[in-house]
Formats: sequence, structure tokens, C-alpha cells
Amino acid sequence: MDDCIFCKIINKEIPCNKVYEDDAFIVFHDIHPKAKVHVLVVPKTHIVSLNELQTHDQPMLGQLMLLLPTIAAQLGLNNGFRTVINTGKEGGQEVNHLHVHILGGRLMLFK
Repeated sequence: MDDCIFCKIINKEIPCNKVYEDDAFIVFHDIHPKAKVHVLVVPKTHIVSLNELQTHDQPMLGQLMLLLPTIAAQLGLNNGFRTVINTGKEGGQEVNHLHVHILGGRLMLFK
């Protein structure tokens, strides 16, 4: 996607505060953190949201789920963390590229 900010980060057109990168994912600090630790885990394949996932995306999703606790541990979130996937405008999705928020470093309660 030419106008996708996450694709531009993936393509090194926009800098980020990177935590991790491999062939399938990039992880970087959120520019508007909602917790002491707040990173985004972004697949390098452009998928708009959970609503656009296809059966062939299953292996990537498995890799993603396995990566989340690894990144959380790397960030020192040994007492727990929250993962969030916002989907669609009413779900709070601001960037139309599937991504997972990892938040932690404080007690994460719903209020």
C-alpha cells in the first residue's frame, strides 16, 4: 500500500524505534504509548485488518502468536502484559494494517 504508514516503516521510508525485526514482522515502540511499555507487532505482509484474513494467513498468525510472548519477555514484561488488536473504525483501528499492541509495565485493568 503506497499510503500505509506501516508499509513505509517496513520499507525504511519512515524511521521507527525498532525493537525487533525478521523476515515476517517488525516490532517498534508506539509513538503515543498508553502504558510504560507499548510496542506494535506488525506483519510485513499488508493485511488491512482481522476482517481481511484468509486461510492462507494461518501460518503467519501462528508465528505472530508465538512471537508475542517472546517480545514481551525481551521487554521485561515478566509479570504480565496485554495484547490488543483493534479492528475497524469502531474498534479503534487507526492504521489500516493489521497489528498487535503489546502493553505492560503497569497493572492493566479494564475500567
